[in-house]
Amino acid sequence: MKKAKSNSLYIHIPFCDHICKYCDFTKLFYNEKFASNYIEALFKELDSYQIDRVDTIYVGGGTPTSLNDELFEKLLCKISPLLNKDGEFTVEANVENLSKAKLEIMQKYGVTRLSVGVESTQNQRLKEIGRSHTYEDAIKVINEAKKYNFDSINVDLIYGFKGQSEQDLKDDLKNILSLDTDHISIYSLIVAPGTVFHNMKYKEQDEEESRKYYEIILKTLREHGYKRYEVSNFARNKKYSRHNITYWKDEEYYGVGLGASGYLNGVRYENTRSLNKYLSGEYIASKEQVNREKDLEYFLLTNLRMEDGFKRIDFKNRFGIDFLEQFPKAEKFVLSKHLILSDDVVRLSDEGMLIMDYILLNII
Repeated sequence: MKKAKSNSLYIHIPFCDHICKYCDFTKLFYNEKFASNYIEALFKELDSYQIDRVDTIYVGGGTPTSLNDELFEKLLCKISPLLNKDGEFTVEANVENLSKAKLEIMQKYGVTRLSVGVESTQNQRLKEIGRSHTYEDAIKVINEAKKYNFDSINVDLIYGFKGQSEQDLKDDLKNILSLDTDHISIYSLIVAPGTVFHNMKYKEQDEEESRKYYEIILKTLREHGYKRYEVSNFARNKKYSRHNITYWKDEEYYGVGLGASGYLNGVRYENTRSLNKYLSGEYIASKEQVNREKDLEYFLLTNLRMEDGFKRIDFKNRFGIDFLEQFPKAEKFVLSKHLILSDDVVRLSDEGMLIMDYILLNII
């Protein structure tokens, strides 16, 4: 393998103590033997990339904290030396298995950023979607995590559930804000094929109502000092996820683990979702050599998700042409003020963010 070089590393831990009804990520019920064998296979894949150091590491899932303490420590011990000084090291966690022991292990190995899946603050809703914690549990866990001096703590929230009223959403926002974390990720519910909700024929919130709810979210979080730096992500005091900005700037990254995706040397790849294949060393299931046309498309799809957009000079340096010369159809969205085009920057307005998919379809 040609030695790749990237500044970001994503590691996927597919195991979960329970399967949420909306989850579309590669996941498996936790099994001690499988988990141990998986970690060994993951280390082999990781070693194959001959990584020197990276600026960001993100351990996601699944549920990384579903690993037992021994395996969890073994994982962090392996990957923590790969992080540059002053790098960002994120671990995802679920409320029900974010124990003091796990927090101590994270502190020991230099984890700087914690992301906790709260998802809802309504206990009945949590039951409906297959979560096994309560909002009261989330309060306790977040307060405990704050004692460990992470640089940043994120909480996830989902909206757009069947029967969710505007008042339900406002109550969720009030409760999630009361947790007083510096980062909040808020996603609309997507019913993807293969999920429990899809099999139940669960319906997503209609587009008009979803737009209205998003406007409530944006207004509320801005009033409380959070900047929307990406369409679904809000932070105070510039506590942005540096790792996720790698994706949104369409930069290359290592992706390691079952079902993980990566982008190296101009090639996007997806790993197998078959545990048997992965354990036997068959890691990559598909590859795509990114040509110029695809590169342009990916660049817009990711960069325009960020509220600050991208610099025109960065676009020209990458593609050898000015943005408006490459995409003359964008002019009509500039005139309608959905797209903000200055001498320096290209970005979407608040109204543009609401119809981002439509704009992209008509620009590219």
